[in-house]
Amino acid sequence: MRRFTLGLLVALTAASAFQAAPAQAHGRPPGGLGIDDCSANACHFDVPPGDYDVSVELGGADASSTAITGETRRSLLPETAVDAGRRVHRSFTVNVRTPEGEPTGPDGSPGLDLTIGGPAPALADIRVTPAGHIRHIYLVGDSTVCDQPAEPYSGWGQQLPQYLRKGLAVANYADSGESTVTYLANPRLWATVQPLIRPHDLVLIQLAHNDKQTDETTYRTNLETLVAGVRDKGGEPVLVTPIVRRWFNADGTLNNNTALLVNGLGVDHPAVIRSVAVAGHVPLIDLTARTKALVESLGVEGSKSIYLYNEKRDNTHTSVHGATVYAGLVRDELVAQDLIPEGLSR
Repeated sequence: MRRFTLGLLVALTAASAFQAAPAQAHGRPPGGLGIDDCSANACHFDVPPGDYDVSVELGGADASSTAITGETRRSLLPETAVDAGRRVHRSFTVNVRTPEGEPTGPDGSPGLDLTIGGPAPALADIRVTPAGHIRHIYLVGDSTVCDQPAEPYSGWGQQLPQYLRKGLAVANYADSGESTVTYLANPRLWATVQPLIRPHDLVLIQLAHNDKQTDETTYRTNLETLVAGVRDKGGEPVLVTPIVRRWFNADGTLNNNTALLVNGLGVDHPAVIRSVAVAGHVPLIDLTARTKALVESLGVEGSKSIYLYNEKRDNTHTSVHGATVYAGLVRDELVAQDLIPEGLSR
């Protein structure tokens, strides 16, 4: 799968006016970081790599609707509507790292950067503090999962943080173009991720799209190696079958090798993943089955907006909308299987 170059991250348009509460009501909290670190529609916090809790107060004199993204285009808080004259509080945890996006990409800008967006944004206050006891959700995957650097692309892992509350931090180490073979071989990938894993951290593994010439024995062995490596650190591995490609049959189904990730050697990737999960007693998120059902229900035309068909004639990579929908499916499975507490999801 293709690797995308880093595009310039542009600010939101001036039409999205940034509303702040009066300066005398807020400011920089003693020993902390706050609204004084924001200007216009952006906030920059000069912090070292680590995990940070962000608490925001949203709302103003007028009705508002605010969303927050950060770092390399990660969705951290979904669009939140507030009635005129009211305030609501929201919080989330952000993983700040270098490189801040794809592990083999550029370092990005140091510190924590947030963008305040939405159709009528109103940030009244913000507080950033080092996170205390949190649980990480590490993501091991390819370009359908990663923090894509430029529009119109987005991986589902880039959209997952918006579905989580403070106390859960997504650390997305998915990387464009990677297979099980290359992910294990590259020292910037698995050799970097595994030492970071702590007891009870979740590690979601979705690698298949680029194992186009990986034989079944090697593919199975590589998955088992990743699972064992997570468990060696006390983490909890979760195997994730790959999202489908938008490749329809004449009858409107996706029952073909291209859509269902059967490679050139006849290796049925989702079937192997399911088999490894059963044999190793590993939780499984069958994203192939979930995305297949969704895409077929939307049909040939309706499913175009999930992928980048209209923009790029791309039936593999997802749009921001599609990645958000697919991240919601992952969130649903994490909650349904008691992998995360329902109270920590949105």
